[in-house]
Amino acid sequence: MSGSPVDAVGATVDVAVVGAGLAGLQCARELVGAGLDVAVLEAAEAVGGRVRSERVDGFTVDRGFQLLNPAYPAVRRWVDTTALGLQPLPAGVAARLDRGTVRVADPRREPRLLPATLRGALPLLRSAPAAARWGRPLLTRDHRGLARRAAATRADRSLHAALDAHGVRGDLRRVLDAFLAGVVLDDSGETSDHFALLLTRAFLDGTPSLPREGMQALPDQLARGLGARLRLGRGVHALHHDDDGARLETDDGPLRARVVVVATSGPAASRLVGEAALPTPRTRGVVTHWWAVPPGLVKPGPGLLHVDARTRPSGPLVNTAVVSAAAPSYAPAGRHLVQASALWRQDGPAPDETTMRRHAAELLGAGGSGWETVARHEVRDALPAQPAPLAHRQEQVLGPSLVACGDHRDTASLQGALVSGHRAAAAVRRLV
Repeated sequence: MSGSPVDAVGATVDVAVVGAGLAGLQCARELVGAGLDVAVLEAAEAVGGRVRSERVDGFTVDRGFQLLNPAYPAVRRWVDTTALGLQPLPAGVAARLDRGTVRVADPRREPRLLPATLRGALPLLRSAPAAARWGRPLLTRDHRGLARRAAATRADRSLHAALDAHGVRGDLRRVLDAFLAGVVLDDSGETSDHFALLLTRAFLDGTPSLPREGMQALPDQLARGLGARLRLGRGVHALHHDDDGARLETDDGPLRARVVVVATSGPAASRLVGEAALPTPRTRGVVTHWWAVPPGLVKPGPGLLHVDARTRPSGPLVNTAVVSAAAPSYAPAGRHLVQASALWRQDGPAPDETTMRRHAAELLGAGGSGWETVARHEVRDALPAQPAPLAHRQEQVLGPSLVACGDHRDTASLQGALVSGHRAAAAVRRLV
């Protein structure tokens, strides 16, 4: 990567992008396309931010259990999903209820699971009319229309309050609560009702999937074309502004830029630019444990996501799945790869491996012995919290030479990260 203007101490560029996560990469590639001189500074040795993968003994494991929904408008617009070789998880869920496990799937996409769905859905029909009332804003053709319809028909409030108000109770309520807790990393119910509707619509429109080479393939694709502009292993320690732009103190010395785009996580961005300019956003944490399981110790099935929707769940997991059943590329031939994810609460320790393995084995109907740890990821700032009222499309221009982007400025999703990067690029073009 020699020859980049960033290589020279004291060099100047049009735009310095701090952070090579999805938002920063999307912003950078649009600015490069607009002909601007861009430097992307990333402290880690790989792109992706929180969207990272690693190979361990022939297994592919992602940093936390993440899925790519090809129905997201931003993904359809800016990502070559065909090149990623997406492997869809079944469009459904296996929920452990007090009376046993039921399987409920979308019959349009999972006809093979229709008999099990009919058996599982019948006891849930009592609450179906109430759930339909809650989901009435979903009767639109696109995400943008949904946002307008939801805002026009009812004020945003917490998901817990919205489901209560529409009379969603019983087993169906617990299934919804359990499933969405694993998506938004919040089991308190304080997440925005409107945000939950947006996510539900995305699940109805597309099937969350895993790329053939792991989630890392997504940022790797976005980074192509940046070349020497991308500088890995280069942290930014301080940021100073003056009439001519900004000066960044990096691992390799100072760098000047007309505009700086801070594309890190919310807490990291706040530390760099200051609490006054960008108050630290609340975040949700997750712990994901990965195990290699020999054949015969677990029934892989189709790879459904399993959740604990009992009145009293027996462990900390928000979901578990035999990932290799849906995404064979994630495991060597003849082995199964199991993931289990639990919330990591800010005020307590992370759940331990033994507790997580016991709960996962119970939900999967398997024995818990013979499981070998492949990896464990503890991600304290996995997602920004999205309480009601939903405050997406937050201001990104923080000063005449400072722009911020990331899912904390939009919605807590891959969609939000990409859109935020796009909005940041547009803001930078106006500033320069």
